[in-house]
Amino acid sequence: MERTLSSDLLVDNSSKSATSLPLNILATLLLWQRRIVSRRQLARLDTRLLADAGISESERYAELSKPFWR
Repeated sequence: MERTLSSDLLVDNSSKSATSLPLNILATLLLWQRRIVSRRQLARLDTRLLADAGISESERYAELSKPFWR
């Protein structure tokens, strides 16, 4: 399962130029896509694989119940 990066690491909010807006949008869309993919992978894991990864059923449920933008 792929670990996702914080959106703070992908987007530099210090520069507010017009050229950074498309890059910010692209970075946000890519982050959302990674979240969707990793949550689908998480949903497919069985109990043994969850235990190997150190993820409880309640943690998995909490992650899967989040919308893609969070």
